[in-house]
Amino acid sequence: MLKIAGFLVVIVSVLGGFVLSDGKVAALWHPFEILIIGGAALGAFLVANSMATVRNTFAKVPQILFGHRFGKPYFLDVLGLLYEILNKSRREGMMAIEPDIEEPQESPIFSKYPAILKDDRMIAFICDYLRIMSTGNMAPHELEALFDVEISSLTEELQTPSHAVNRVADALPGFGIVAAVLGIVITMGILGDANNAQIGEKVATALVGTFLGILAAYGFVGPFAAAMEHDATEEANTYEAVKMCLVASAQGLPPALAVEFGRKALLSEYRPSFIELEESVKGR
Repeated sequence: MLKIAGFLVVIVSVLGGFVLSDGKVAALWHPFEILIIGGAALGAFLVANSMATVRNTFAKVPQILFGHRFGKPYFLDVLGLLYEILNKSRREGMMAIEPDIEEPQESPIFSKYPAILKDDRMIAFICDYLRIMSTGNMAPHELEALFDVEISSLTEELQTPSHAVNRVADALPGFGIVAAVLGIVITMGILGDANNAQIGEKVATALVGTFLGILAAYGFVGPFAAAMEHDATEEANTYEAVKMCLVASAQGLPPALAVEFGRKALLSEYRPSFIELEESVKGR
């Protein structure tokens, strides 16, 4: 909701200042200018990106606007899940967790964490590495190297939507100029028959195209791309925390200490405290 509030501040500030300067809001409403700029931006976005990137980008929009997954409760769930699964493997052996990691949807441990179960990529990531660890044939440093390779590619993939939207933001002022130039072309075509008022209206319409392109780029699309990049950074950081937990466990550390390694890897903004993590784990 913070993002929506920010967009409202942009709109109220720009339009409010315009109205207070004796401007008329109706003078800014030119749907064909919006069609030119918005349509060109959408078309360029589709040309520049794969279908997977297009789908991921549009899927991210409601997540960014209306929700924020990566807060303290989510991180406590991730660390709590890892603690329970590692604790079971330590007490009963790695073979004991095979039913959990093969069918996480049916696992009594995973079912305690519905927020994690909804995240198919996170579940697959955790279960894949637990399977690797259960083989017992990989040294901790080899496991860590594999983690690093996958997290690097995951981070790049997670940031692709934000990069795609940022390129659209960079192009919007140019599309605004395109709309303005087309408006001037129309104005030139009526010079012989139009009066001063009509010419002034056409020139104003052309200038609105430039205004809309710049406002959309720097007031809406650019900041939204930055919000998407921040969300991707938080998600990648969650995978780093999982890595630290599992590598610490592979090195022989007890589950309570392994999840502490993961906690320390989290960004400080939402990192639970030692006491909060301990209480959460005991509460489970």
